[in-house]
Amino acid sequence: MDLNTGTPIPQPSSQVPPMPGQSPGIPGTSVSQTVSPPSTIPPQAPAVSLDDNLSTSVPEVSANPPTLPPLNETEKSDIVDTLADLQKMAETPDLLTTNEELADAPGDSLPEVITQPSEPTTSAPLLSGAVSPGIPTIDSSPAVTAVPSVSEVSGATTAVDNTAQTTPVSLDMPVVTSDALQPNATPVTPQPRANISMPGAYDTKTLLNLVVEKDASDLHLAVGYQPMIRIDGSLVTVGDTILDPKTAKELIYSILPDDKKEQLEVNREVDLAYQHEGAGRFRINAYWQRGYISAAFRLIPTRIRTIQELKLPDLFHKFSDMEQGLVLVTGPTGHGKSTTLAAVIQEINMKHPKHILTIEDPIEYVFPQQKALVSQRELGDDTHSWKGALRSALREDPDVVLVGEMRDLETISAAITVAETGHLVFATLHTNSAAQTIQRIVNMYPDVQQEEIRTELADVLEAVVAQRLIPIKGGGRRAALEIMLMTPAIRNLIRENKIYQIDNIIRTSVDIGMITLEKSLLGLYREGLIDQDDALRYALDATEMARLLEELV
Repeated sequence: MDLNTGTPIPQPSSQVPPMPGQSPGIPGTSVSQTVSPPSTIPPQAPAVSLDDNLSTSVPEVSANPPTLPPLNETEKSDIVDTLADLQKMAETPDLLTTNEELADAPGDSLPEVITQPSEPTTSAPLLSGAVSPGIPTIDSSPAVTAVPSVSEVSGATTAVDNTAQTTPVSLDMPVVTSDALQPNATPVTPQPRANISMPGAYDTKTLLNLVVEKDASDLHLAVGYQPMIRIDGSLVTVGDTILDPKTAKELIYSILPDDKKEQLEVNREVDLAYQHEGAGRFRINAYWQRGYISAAFRLIPTRIRTIQELKLPDLFHKFSDMEQGLVLVTGPTGHGKSTTLAAVIQEINMKHPKHILTIEDPIEYVFPQQKALVSQRELGDDTHSWKGALRSALREDPDVVLVGEMRDLETISAAITVAETGHLVFATLHTNSAAQTIQRIVNMYPDVQQEEIRTELADVLEAVVAQRLIPIKGGGRRAALEIMLMTPAIRNLIRENKIYQIDNIIRTSVDIGMITLEKSLLGLYREGLIDQDDALRYALDATEMARLLEELV
């Protein structure tokens, strides 16, 4: 068959018999070798040679792309010499200094580099470090990679090629590593602002006395650090000795009863309260971290401060006179929520002959005997769960119930149920604003129950107080508050799921006692207790805070 025209070429029929399975009426085709049936020939199959002369003039079509011819011995020798010269130039950067010297260099000092035909060469590349300042440098690696691979040259070439690839070449530009990209590549250990000297060995009772003496709020014991106490919100180191695992364990275990030690070993953390020689109570959380025992001690003063001493608004006196409903005090950890509630509960204790029931983990403030009957239950010692304690509270004839913390859905549901049955319930929550508090409670419930819980909250909620303790000039801290009181407008917003509009109601209801956190910070600024930077730092709405400060100018 003619490969150009596709027409059969006549040949004597006696050379080859007709192909098996050929259709009648189609003349046979004779070729010089056996041809497969048409059904087995794939599309665009390789050409079949018709005779000796034709097979030499028309080569078979191959699926593999054409390859370069093998290198001869001379070419291999040139490559070896080239690589050796390039390596020598990289190690001695003074060989070439300018483009002019490179152009005038004799041929024996810079052998010609053999490159692939598909990559046109322009001019010889300049090695990094081989030129004077102001001349752009080019890494020598492109010239090396343009040479045929190691597998195409002899064993001697392989040795030179490996040297060229592994020997580092100095660069003019600094090498940027992944560590250099990190802003804090070098570890920096934060240092507390001050140190309180303590001669001699550490003793737990001495450290606790120091907390009371310095009017601190917390004591921290952790392996690898000095003991630290928190004064006005900042940590201060005590002494110069670093706690080792043995010392830390001895300090903590010296005040733990045996049952709490066992709980610590099994559960890896334990909460308890500790009475310290009449100086005050401490709420303790002992825990394991990185395989060592640590502990945090929170000072609970023996004397409960009044609402006036805490400089809280007179509105808090109305909370002690309520008969039923739910009052929430919220804010970050360590910002005085328990102290604020203790002041309100103590006022009820002194004014009304009622039964006050507290459920805490652990018991913090111990209320003295006054007009009211106070029953205080501690989780773990007096009850096994929040839910069980709140469920049984309805059978204990309480008038006022204090829930230490609404931690989960079960506790929230039980607290709302107690408030719905005609009791006055106080509780805490870790949220930053009134609107966020309501949204957090609603979101704890499944979607199918959220409309129902919004209705319940609108009926039983009476007030939400979000507070933060702000360090003031001269030492100490003052509470900045956001106060939301329930009005018909706010109850409707909760029922209609328009919680995001509550902030606007608070801003426009100053006349009935509501206040935003920004207005409270503005009051501290007017008193000269904080500066503008502090006000902006602690504000939830920095734009609103800036506007209020500008109005004072």
